Amino acid sequence: MPGLRIQIRRDLEARFREAAMRRFGYSKGALSRAAEEAIEKWLSSIEEVVFEEDPVEAIKGLLSDVKVSSVELQHSAAKSWFEAASENVPR
Repeated sequence: MPGLRIQIRRDLEARFREAAMRRFGYSKGALSRAAEEAIEKWLSSIEEVVFEEDPVEAIKGLLSDVKVSSVELQHSAAKSWFEAASENVPR
């Protein structure tokens, strides 16, 4: 199987090793399994979503179980954005 050699910070490596061992145990292949899982998750977060059909209809289906109005969603999103942005502002 082809390999991948990377260089990462020591603190990040230590955290990764610890998390991999907690999740997959102290057995051979634990780091590889954790790395594959991390890479797959990262790739899925950056890959574009491609809609085979009408994207508006797809979004309607995704939001069909939301029980608030679009105005309430807008206000909630604005409030969340403001709170997140204000955390980074020095006081």
